[in-house]
Amino acid sequence: MQLIKEASHNKLRGGFYTPEAIAEFVLKWAFNGNTALDILEPSCGDGIFLKAIRKGHYEYNSVTGIELDPIEATKSEIVNLPKTNIINDDFHNFCINTDQKFDLIIGNPPYIRYQFFNREQQGYAGEIFNRANLKYSKLTNAWVSFVVGSSLLLKEEGKIGFVLPAEILQVSYAKPLRNFLAHFYNKINIVSFEKLVFPDIQQEVVLLLCEKNNSNNHLIEHLELKDASALKKLDVTKLKSPKKKIDFKSNKWTFYFLEQKEIDFLERLQESKLIPKLEKFAKVEVGITTGSNPFFTVPSSTVQEYELQKYSKPLVGRSVQVPSVIFTAKDWERNKEIEARTHLLAFPKKSELNGSIGARKYIAEGEDQKIHEGYKCGIREEWQIIPSLRVSQALFIRRNNQYPKLIINEAGAYTTDTMHRVTVKPEIDIQALTASYYNSLSLAYTEICGRSHGGGVLELMPNEVEEILLPYNPNNAALLPIIDQMIRAKKDISEILEITNQQILKDNFGLSDKDIKLANGIWKKLSQRRLNRGK
Repeated sequence: MQLIKEASHNKLRGGFYTPEAIAEFVLKWAFNGNTALDILEPSCGDGIFLKAIRKGHYEYNSVTGIELDPIEATKSEIVNLPKTNIINDDFHNFCINTDQKFDLIIGNPPYIRYQFFNREQQGYAGEIFNRANLKYSKLTNAWVSFVVGSSLLLKEEGKIGFVLPAEILQVSYAKPLRNFLAHFYNKINIVSFEKLVFPDIQQEVVLLLCEKNNSNNHLIEHLELKDASALKKLDVTKLKSPKKKIDFKSNKWTFYFLEQKEIDFLERLQESKLIPKLEKFAKVEVGITTGSNPFFTVPSSTVQEYELQKYSKPLVGRSVQVPSVIFTAKDWERNKEIEARTHLLAFPKKSELNGSIGARKYIAEGEDQKIHEGYKCGIREEWQIIPSLRVSQALFIRRNNQYPKLIINEAGAYTTDTMHRVTVKPEIDIQALTASYYNSLSLAYTEICGRSHGGGVLELMPNEVEEILLPYNPNNAALLPIIDQMIRAKKDISEILEITNQQILKDNFGLSDKDIKLANGIWKKLSQRRLNRGK
């Protein structure tokens, strides 16, 4: 395993111990009265699933446990479960070299990013993806290749039951996996939890329970419980017959948190193409990557101290600095007065600094702090020169709490990669575009297109922002002053939507009151689910 100085041992091996209640429930669902199963645990760790098999007095044919860490493998061996073979090896290696097939594969695979793999492991993982006819991405994570590899090791009929990060439902790099699972399995159940199972790492997890039975059906269901302890009261028969048909065109599985009528409504909108995506009206790209925001973004006092006025550009770098949907010059001045980081330092080549003693001193101090040795700065011809210095007409906040904001950049401020730059296409009225975004349907799609993090944060990348359905109409520009005034007055977004939905969704696009109620309900359900994790 490739060691990184700042990484803990647990982070490097990607191991976080599975709560007993989860292991016991997965086995209860998986065995379901069967007594002749060949079982694989591809990352058996300290043996929690093996202990649960013993505790449950299950009957089976065989158990094979794989564990890379020799200390953890020894712990699993000490469980001394009958008819069990513990193999101290990398699962990827085992997967591509074994002829064994299994009825049941269970576990909590490691959460290890690609950069923590050594070359041999990367090669093994790539081979697993090749065998599944999937493209292997350097953005992927070990748990993805564990799920794909395990699926390939199933018999003609079989089950997998895994504890996985909730990223599986949302992140782009797991899209090929979602597509693979949707076609490979006939029944998929997702069990999520209101409270974090691993609070120490702020990692939201789900149980992925899949069954392959050679039928022509491809069904999915989602069930949310309060916490892991609630599994003891859950009747596993509820998971036998998922009801929702898998939408093979759906990019994300956040859909399945919804009721069937809500899913049908969204699918109907998508198929009708009544409402275009935001990408039709604007291009979204990341903000400026400075390489070191603490060095390149500074308050006025720093500009004064080092006499950096010549190299200083107006900056808006944080969502708290944006009070509404229009970021004005007055807003920037107010941020400047309270010593917020309102200046971006855009230095030229050192040979062009001429008599700028303060700038030379500031850059030298940066080098004393090793700023120039950071990855982004280190790959530049001259580390102090920030690339892609461009102001955009509008901004979209990357990480959000209550709801994501689309903002007109009236102040002409630069922004770092904490916000995305939005360039409006020709013939599109920027005021109408911005106002058109503030409706229940578009906000619902921010929850569907983005991904949630610990603490209730919603993050959207540029390509995800462009996927948002946006009911643009030029006459919506008249709503912008009302929206701006209400947000500045700290009115609840629900009050604003009562006004905007009427014109944007009903009058302009003909959505019924029932449709608008559905859209608003979807947004509230998904956003509240996310925000509850921050409490």
